[in-house]
Amino acid sequence: MFANFLIGLREGLEASLVIGILVAYLVKVDRRALLPRVWTGVAIAVAISLAFGAVLTYGPRGLTFEAQELIGGTLSIIAVVFVTTMIFWMARTARSLKGELQDRLEIAVAAGGTSLVLLAVLAVGREGLETALFLWAAAQATGSTTNPFVGATLGLASAVVLGVLVYRGAVTLDLGRFFTWTGGLLIIVAAGVLAYGVHDLQEAGLLPGLGSLAFDVSEQVPPGSWYGTLLKGTVNFSPAATRLEAAAWLLYIVPTVALFVRTARRPIASRPITDTRPISIGGT
Repeated sequence: MFANFLIGLREGLEASLVIGILVAYLVKVDRRALLPRVWTGVAIAVAISLAFGAVLTYGPRGLTFEAQELIGGTLSIIAVVFVTTMIFWMARTARSLKGELQDRLEIAVAAGGTSLVLLAVLAVGREGLETALFLWAAAQATGSTTNPFVGATLGLASAVVLGVLVYRGAVTLDLGRFFTWTGGLLIIVAAGVLAYGVHDLQEAGLLPGLGSLAFDVSEQVPPGSWYGTLLKGTVNFSPAATRLEAAAWLLYIVPTVALFVRTARRPIASRPITDTRPISIGGT
């Protein structure tokens, strides 16, 4: 539940901030008549994301076990690629997000209402599709129970509340620090999803080594115990992992963490100093 709460909170907050910036800019330049275009784009993006999630959840049913594992493993790896790209993109641009989005918004407003709808669809839809894919992959990795979806729902709800508070100026948020910490935690979650995806591909027969275990601590960490469930639910830890799973986990997490720390520490010199302050959308 925690891992999916974190995903819902982070991705939901990104989408909430994007919407808040779009709305705040239109209010600031006295173009309130264009606000319905933004909400139309948001509604379309949400509908597309929900439809995508439904396809992921119900689409593979009725297929053979090997086909389901092949699809699940492939989508899990794609989800890791997407979320890793998102983590690094946000680490580089979090503190200048408002300025970059407003630049695009000025162009969309000048081009007309349809362009504004499209901007909202693309900006929010990207977050929605990434969220749906990674939540599905994380839920598959931790087990088919309601807990992942409860956690994700709580995370999304918290993100909406926090986004509203930021917009109204009740809360200031250091985006750089927030996305750095959550990005580091999501890298650990993504490593577990990647290992699970590799295991799925092994069960599908696409990758070898299904019976070659790197370690098996099932007796020390029983899957049904509270601490086994906690490790599985937070970092996707498997007490019995194949050598290929363990290798994939290490080959992903070691260079990714090193590069992420380097990226997060890199100063942003291309934006004015005002863009590095904690964001307060409602006061701009």
